[in-house]
Amino acid sequence: MCRFEIWAPFARQIAVEADGATFEMQGPDEQGWWVAELDGVGPGSNYGFMIDDDGECYPDPRSLWQPKGVSGLSRVYDQGAFQWTHAGFQPAPLPAAVVYELHIGTFTPSGTLDAAIDKLDHLVSLGVTHVQLMPVASFDGEFGWGYDGAALFAVHEPYGGPDALKRFVNAAHARGLAVLLDVVYNHFGPVGNYAGKFGPYLTKSHRTPWGEAVNLEGAWSHQVRRFFCDNALMWMSDFHIDGLRIDAVHAFVDRSAIHFLEQLAQETASLANALGRRLVLIAESNLNDPRIVTRESGGFGIDAQWSDDFQRSLFAVLDSGPQFGSYADFGSLRQLAKALEKTFVYDGIYSRYRRRSHGRSAAHIPQHRFLGYIQNHDQVGNRAIGDRIAQIAGMDRAKVAAALVLLGPFVPMLFQGEEWAASTPFQFFADHTNPELARSVLEGRRREFAAFEWDPRLISDPAERETFDHSKLNWSDLAQPGHVEMLDWYRRLIHLRRSTPALNNGDPGNTSVFFDESAGWLWMKRGEVKVICNLGRSAFSFPTGPADQLLLCSRDTASARAPGLDLAPDTVAVIREAPVGARIQK
Repeated sequence: MCRFEIWAPFARQIAVEADGATFEMQGPDEQGWWVAELDGVGPGSNYGFMIDDDGECYPDPRSLWQPKGVSGLSRVYDQGAFQWTHAGFQPAPLPAAVVYELHIGTFTPSGTLDAAIDKLDHLVSLGVTHVQLMPVASFDGEFGWGYDGAALFAVHEPYGGPDALKRFVNAAHARGLAVLLDVVYNHFGPVGNYAGKFGPYLTKSHRTPWGEAVNLEGAWSHQVRRFFCDNALMWMSDFHIDGLRIDAVHAFVDRSAIHFLEQLAQETASLANALGRRLVLIAESNLNDPRIVTRESGGFGIDAQWSDDFQRSLFAVLDSGPQFGSYADFGSLRQLAKALEKTFVYDGIYSRYRRRSHGRSAAHIPQHRFLGYIQNHDQVGNRAIGDRIAQIAGMDRAKVAAALVLLGPFVPMLFQGEEWAASTPFQFFADHTNPELARSVLEGRRREFAAFEWDPRLISDPAERETFDHSKLNWSDLAQPGHVEMLDWYRRLIHLRRSTPALNNGDPGNTSVFFDESAGWLWMKRGEVKVICNLGRSAFSFPTGPADQLLLCSRDTASARAPGLDLAPDTVAVIREAPVGARIQK
């Protein structure tokens, strides 16, 4: 027997079609739910719902399997059938993490979850602790970034479907790797989402960049919130995902007494207690609002969030070209120093880009509640040609960026291929099956990039298969000397971070930064470790003590001992200061 349920509070009649036969459903109950229990139907059966005799059969908004794409019939999937072999896995604590963001479709030539398993040993040898997958929820077309998810409970079939995700997580856990999953709860994809046929998932009261906002506070919003919370709990419980990255929470419009994020955090904590393993939530937010990651004084209780102020301040210093858009607010070493010491640069001060005061201080919040990075899917993919930091600023400056990310106060996050300065770009691609939608996406991106003074002729068509294929990692890079050198640099930085307690201390005040704007140098002190960067045009000598130890240098340097360490332009060195009273052994 198989039980079918659907939330449709306004429907007059609902029927379920299963394996070609049609059955009337009972309902609605007081909460708008319809139900039918059918014999002879089970895992592998295809089904859909018919509403008020409109002549269409729609997939289930909570479908666990969409083998024929988001507009095809749903298929019954047994969550309990998979045989887990590492059910007792315990992820590393987030403050000790090194996160690696990847896109399944471009991580390997074949672009599947099973193929990605073969690359997990590379991540282990690199020193990664957490693998963060860009969205895998089913979306229209074959390829895309995944942020236009339409069937949010189903795994995108070209990636391998639901069992493939479980195999990936199981294999990651076998290697000691935690798995985080990017989820999108601020909108639905423009094609293939049928939730609106059944209930008020969206509201006309508020608008977002993607259209009508998700209904988090209006009539029936308790059921809409239940939909998204159940989705989150499903990934962490049934798929053994270790945490979620929640896309663009600034697009939520929720004035409820208990904010949706607070509800999600509370339910995640309860699930973690029930399962006996760590679960984390990481938000993407451009609000610079410390309430996202605080649990007291009206905070929402999210474990961590991305830190764009750090990325933008670091990028704008490394890139010598003109800065546009949100990057126009950055460009000085003073701002980079503030980001490293206090997290938010815009903490209530005026933003030229926004033309208003922005943010609030987070200087009192542990910095391991923020992720730091120089690259991610947005910062690379939303450039005109998807170029990476090594192509933009050069290999030497990319090494400086890596040192500040991996030895800085934030939880470090890398983007796929960054560790070897991948030669391939990561562009925006979207296989929209609606030609008109595909055309409007291309035109919209060309208009957007015109404001950045990029030649619109350089903008690849997101709908072209070539754009997608061109963005796939070229693993043969690892046979080339320059890429091997960069990979070795990343490995040494990660090893140093993971073996040095001071570099894992995210307490406020543990990071001090000194700089000279005109000379172009900056050094960061974290406990006994100094990270010294020369981004100026001339060599510079930094004073060192007689017993100081040179740990790493991006270029050959003989010694860090007194009277000083000479650094060429675009060079970074890492020194361990001798403890007070240390003596040189003779």
